[in-house]
Amino acid sequence: MAEDLVLDTAIRDWVLIPLSVVMVLIGVLRYFVSKLMRSSPTPDAKIVKEGQVVIRARNLKAGANFIPPKSFRARRFYFSNEENGLLHVPKDQAQNPQAQMFSDPNMAMDMMKKNLSMIIPQTLTFAWVNFFFSGFVAAKIPFPLTQRFRSMLQNGIDLSTVDVSYVSSRSWYFLNLFGLRGLFSLILGDENAIDDTQRMMQMGGFGFDASKSLGAEKDGLDIIQHEWALPGFEHRAESVLRKLVQ
Repeated sequence: MAEDLVLDTAIRDWVLIPLSVVMVLIGVLRYFVSKLMRSSPTPDAKIVKEGQVVIRARNLKAGANFIPPKSFRARRFYFSNEENGLLHVPKDQAQNPQAQMFSDPNMAMDMMKKNLSMIIPQTLTFAWVNFFFSGFVAAKIPFPLTQRFRSMLQNGIDLSTVDVSYVSSRSWYFLNLFGLRGLFSLILGDENAIDDTQRMMQMGGFGFDASKSLGAEKDGLDIIQHEWALPGFEHRAESVLRKLVQ
């Protein structure tokens, strides 16, 4: 049976509160450091042009039924013809976005700076927590939990008799590390670079794949079935108005 513990107030004053305050301060400091290290890359004119072509193709698909069939066929041919269409990408000109990213030294340097600004503070903070606060029971959650939460909430405590609702100091560090996104959004704004989970996901991204985006929009334009919505529109409007009047 799980035992109930009486937490000393000194643990609150010298472990729980300092650990939470330090995590917030490190997060704010890391935001400003990453902001100083962040460079403003010059946009590639080709990538910007391809992105605008994709937006125009999507707008054409969204409003296809509101233009005459002849106009739609002319626009579709302008975008998707095999000779000089805007959405047509020859196979020999298709670029691998992964190779394109690593061929750009500025992009590789920015990625390295982002990774260093994330890894170095986490490593130092975890070493500090593991050295000074290891083995403490720092807090208790005010509702019961199942045994599946034990490994997440009691990291560093190898006692099966302790109730699952108690949180160790090491687990409190991880909860602060991944759970302070809302607080940082209030302090630093919505466009902050603090969310570590997003950074970990971005480490596997390889940028904008123009060939796939253009090819997908081209296929979407080719298979779309045009049905002009304007003929008979006045009859449909009249029927709707009659229903409203009745």
